[in-house]
Amino acid sequence: MDTPIAPDNNPYGPMALLNGGPLSIGVLAILALMSLSSWFIILTKLWDQRRLRKSARVVEKQFWTASSVKEAVERLPKGDDYRYIADDGLRAASHHEGRLTDHIDLNEWITMSLQRATQNVGGKLQSGLGWLASVGSTAPFVGLFGTVVGIIKALVSIGLSGQPSIDKVAGPVGEALIMTAFGLMVAVPAVLGYNWLVSRNKAIQEHLRNFQADLHAYLVGGARVGASETAAARPAAAPAGAAAAVARK
Repeated sequence: MDTPIAPDNNPYGPMALLNGGPLSIGVLAILALMSLSSWFIILTKLWDQRRLRKSARVVEKQFWTASSVKEAVERLPKGDDYRYIADDGLRAASHHEGRLTDHIDLNEWITMSLQRATQNVGGKLQSGLGWLASVGSTAPFVGLFGTVVGIIKALVSIGLSGQPSIDKVAGPVGEALIMTAFGLMVAVPAVLGYNWLVSRNKAIQEHLRNFQADLHAYLVGGARVGASETAAARPAAAPAGAAAAVARK
């Protein structure tokens, strides 16, 4: 009876792929880079989303309780995305006069500015997600390519040896299939991470659009959309259409 091969002495396995030649090593390197880049994107996007959610809570507690829009903006930390949107709205209101804007009314001018700022913030949230989707869709095929190459090499080696026994076939073919497993290990986290980040982005972008709408209504009409008339609900109201005066406070 043949003596079983101990796991430590097994000539086949993941580590044996490093002896598979330049092509096998190249496929492993590509899969490793895809995996590392995917995890980097997932972790950094989660951090960005956490920061924006924290900023949203600060906006609800501090921004709309200020006595003026300018004071409300100053309450937000520098570099904050909500402050970036509010600053753009204030600049649009205070620089409406001029030849280039003579034929654009205040409402449309502020709308364009706020939409552009909100889209820029949303674009930063979406950056990198395309790479996650690409990794999720291509990593299995990269692993399959490594498997096909490994099987071809194994069959050629078996044919040249002239010994088509089960031990000569099962080992190399099983080793080649590990490439497919690696490809799936890279693809599954990328796909799950992509879907999770997209769903979280939708909620964050919805809050950004609501903030944009409230700020637009206040800059144009002097009142926040849906807010009560108490001073605690919004900054001190300005006369309707007096957004430029509000911005200069």
